[in-house]
Amino acid sequence: MGTLWGLVAGLGVFMVWWSFWAPEPRERSGRGWDARMADRLVQAGAGAVTPAALIAASVGVGLVVALLIAGLSGSIVVGLGFGVIASRGPFALVGARARRRAAEARRLWPDVVDSLASGVRAGLTLPEAVSQVGTRGPEPLREPFVLFAEDYRASGRFQECLDLLKARLADPVADRIVETLRLTREVGGTDLGTTLRTLGEFLRADARVRGEIEARQSWTVNAARLAVAAPWIVLAMLAFRGGSLAAYNSTAGVTVMVLGGAATVLAYRVMVRAGRLTTDERVLR
Repeated sequence: MGTLWGLVAGLGVFMVWWSFWAPEPRERSGRGWDARMADRLVQAGAGAVTPAALIAASVGVGLVVALLIAGLSGSIVVGLGFGVIASRGPFALVGARARRRAAEARRLWPDVVDSLASGVRAGLTLPEAVSQVGTRGPEPLREPFVLFAEDYRASGRFQECLDLLKARLADPVADRIVETLRLTREVGGTDLGTTLRTLGEFLRADARVRGEIEARQSWTVNAARLAVAAPWIVLAMLAFRGGSLAAYNSTAGVTVMVLGGAATVLAYRVMVRAGRLTTDERVLR
């Protein structure tokens, strides 16, 4: 009975905490989980992988780890717990790669903008200015622009090639640049060079400030992650002793695992939300 009241009290505390956060607006059509995960895969350099394939890989990893830990520890409950944790592995890997590549792209976008502005000043047409980024722009960002040049030579359709470029980059800064070029192509104007130079200065200032903030908070975030992982690392070490965790097969053991998992998820989500930096959304898909 005491365990039941403990669960009820924990649920009440969670509901009170949840009430302090405003609900996020519903995703519009075409901007749901699939679209966001597809963007994340592109940003991670795995554009050929579909969200469904990522889910399948996650389930497979979770099952393998669950069976392995259950066999070593003699506890199905502990195996399932580690299986759930391991199933997050592919998503965590994709997220880490996407964040690392996004940080690198954030540092390089001003150079791309400068390359476009210099091409416009030199009298190149817009397709030529975009294409030359594939040969003169920053090395990590050249491939999508090389493919743009190939698409434009094959079709000559500037608008469609810009759409493909946006899909390959999957970046909010790229969306703004592409839409600026598209608008200039459609209505004309002589301020494109000035606009690009202003955008380049803004991007450099934003990258500098964000880099300073991330450097200051990195040690705090890493310490919080270690604190969340520490109990599960100890539990994994005990699992290799063979049969030492059989007690978790009881009702009390299941309760401890469930409460421990819920506390871990809750603490991690609070940490992530408290240390989250605002990021640009892709509103110009």
